Amino acid sequence: MTKDVFKNETVEQKQKRAKKILGVLKRAYPRARMALRYSNKWELLVAVILSAQCTDKKVNEVTAKLFKKYHTLKDYLRVDFREFEKDIYQTGFFHSKTKNILGAARMIRRKFGGKIPKTMKEILEIPGVARKTANIVLGNAYGIIEGIAVDTHVHRISKRFYLTHEDSPEKIEQDLMGLFPKKEWFKLTYRIIEHGRAVCRARDPRCDLCPLKRLCPSAFQFPRFLSLNGKI
Repeated sequence: MTKDVFKNETVEQKQKRAKKILGVLKRAYPRARMALRYSNKWELLVAVILSAQCTDKKVNEVTAKLFKKYHTLKDYLRVDFREFEKDIYQTGFFHSKTKNILGAARMIRRKFGGKIPKTMKEILEIPGVARKTANIVLGNAYGIIEGIAVDTHVHRISKRFYLTHEDSPEKIEQDLMGLFPKKEWFKLTYRIIEHGRAVCRARDPRCDLCPLKRLCPSAFQFPRFLSLNGKI
């Protein structure tokens, strides 16, 4: 199929292709799950906030020490701002992340009785929480599925597959929700993330190894393959 064929797909054709994509992802990544490590719902929220613009591997390295130093939500209410910045420095954007995490601790204690809220409306009130973080926390903490978490991998791969032409995570999420059944939303994020890490990488996608290449309009349209074909 040419790129023009994909561009001119009807909604029904795109939904059929999405179904095929999902089937391949489920077979390729049957045990896909979140890689962040945590031991309670508050630590889950902290880890997800720290994961913005940072790898899960680095976050896990930082939180291994962080969660030993600060055991409970109350510990975060007493922490010195500058000290906490040093604690999470390696995750990047440490000033805004410190502001959000400590602000989240105060709000959760004051407004939600020390517990992570269970609704999308309430959790979005928390500093540092947009829909991606909310979807991850609600899904992993409570099994509540209200959407699809759009991280950098989901953003990139959704556009490469022409499942969306939007740029904002919120609009991409809405497009994906219209293509995939709700029962698949939670694990879809992690299947796409694993595919993004293993094959459909940002800088050097391995289309030659991709089980989805026949369904992808962007397949082989990258420097590695174009140079082999003499196009660049």
